[in-house]
Amino acid sequence: MDTTTKGPMATEIERRLRNALVPTRLVVSNDSAQHSGHSGDDGTGESHFSVTIESPTFAGVGRLERQRMVNRALGDLPGQRVHAMAIKAIAPGE
Repeated sequence: MDTTTKGPMATEIERRLRNALVPTRLVVSNDSAQHSGHSGDDGTGESHFSVTIESPTFAGVGRLERQRMVNRALGDLPGQRVHAMAIKAIAPGE
């Protein structure tokens, strides 16, 4: 799938993160084409993603807790509706 075109899953990921964490920067990349035919590829073209999110919410919070915050915001998506997601969560100025 073309990573410049947002499918329904990428759009949902972005919506949930914007609502929960009010990012100053958010990049959701669909990496599914790189995993075509691999385990977890469900054929939808939206099974593997990378997320870079910058939010003031992450200031003073450790890396592991940031990951947890993102996963909570995403709810049932990781592991159920999305096979794999790489997350880079930073505070402004980092």
